[in-house]
Amino acid sequence: MKRKEIKEVALRFFTIHGYEGASLSQIAEHVGLKKQSLYAHFKGKDDLFLQVLQDAKQTEISSKLKFLSTVDTQNPKADLLGYLHLVIDLFQQSEQLKFWLRMSFFPPHHLAAAIDEEIIDTEEKIQTVLESKFQDWIDANAIMRDTASIPTLAFLGIVDSIMLELVYGNNEQRLNDKLNASWTVFWRGISQL
Repeated sequence: MKRKEIKEVALRFFTIHGYEGASLSQIAEHVGLKKQSLYAHFKGKDDLFLQVLQDAKQTEISSKLKFLSTVDTQNPKADLLGYLHLVIDLFQQSEQLKFWLRMSFFPPHHLAAAIDEEIIDTEEKIQTVLESKFQDWIDANAIMRDTASIPTLAFLGIVDSIMLELVYGNNEQRLNDKLNASWTVFWRGISQL
């Protein structure tokens, strides 16, 4: 139980203060331990950070794949818009996904390569499932015929734009404007008019 509690507190500290600003002493104090006791559970700060990152990665993947598992071939417009709103909601409501997103943009320098590998792995898994969904929609004539990778990558460009706005912006109106404009042009480009 202590291990889980340590990771929950560490998640909060890493999210708020970043890797550099979060101290093992503060984390230990918040769980009622001495700093030295953390080493019974984790090799050090890097190990704790990377385990918190792994947990956040699993939450990101499972949340998105769970949503995509409910998608059928009948309603690509609603499903894709739902996915975009899921991305926003996950960031705004999940501490793990705030952490995941912030660390993907602002990784600790000495862990950047390891974090990049995790991010690329996550993106590839989600892209594979999305591409399969786009192929299903193409096959069902629910969207324009194209190579499935084209609308998939264009859609992921919208996702990236939204994630960038979530990380750097604090303006709900700007986020909604960007989402609506990007979505309108994207949907116009793939829909069967």
